[in-house]
Amino acid sequence: MDVLLHFGRTEQPDLGVTEIATALGLTKAAVHRILTALRSRELITVDPSTRRYALGPAAVALGRAYLARTDVRAMAAPELRRLSERTRETATLSLRRGDTRLYVDQVVSGQELRLEVSLGIPSPLNAGASSKAFLAFLPDFEVDAYLARRPLAAVTDQTITDPATLRKDLAAIRKRGYATSLGERQAGAASVAAPIFDHDARVVAVISVAGPAPRFEPGTGQTVADLLAAASRLSVRLGHQP
Repeated sequence: MDVLLHFGRTEQPDLGVTEIATALGLTKAAVHRILTALRSRELITVDPSTRRYALGPAAVALGRAYLARTDVRAMAAPELRRLSERTRETATLSLRRGDTRLYVDQVVSGQELRLEVSLGIPSPLNAGASSKAFLAFLPDFEVDAYLARRPLAAVTDQTITDPATLRKDLAAIRKRGYATSLGERQAGAASVAAPIFDHDARVVAVISVAGPAPRFEPGTGQTVADLLAAASRLSVRLGHQP
């Protein structure tokens, strides 16, 4: 199992017997026997000309089976609880549906003055931190297509509706790794959001922390660190390698 997992952790497309033995502290004879066993089940393949080994089709099938059975909402639930407890604000999970984004889960703050979102209501991708976190990490051609398909509607008087301003904001989000909003989707609300990536580096969900604007300052201090750590843990579980 250590040999098989080593193939999943390395950035190299293939490995030689000596490299594996050195990395894992095994003898070359032991590694060769292990690779022979893994090859017999198509978990590993070998290039006959170079005698270098790589993951085989059975390993790919295992990975796909795991991903197909992964429920992002169930996986994120403990992280939402932890985020809400640490920040004392509301933690949310969002999914993308075409040109919109919707909340699918939340853990509401226990404070008397708190923010609570409506689940399942679509929002445009230019309105709010969670929406912009999806849009920012799309390829440029997809952002161009989104802007060409639909006008940037104003949800509040703070929503970004100018394409040039939005592109500048998206570039900043990509650079720092998270998005912020002050009343862009809901008046009086503030939020900070980070993307959750899958094994293909695609954004499959967004996790956020939100609260009343008079109290909650997005993008500052420990809240951002906690949010990015939660997003990173979820991304790793989905096979993402930063």
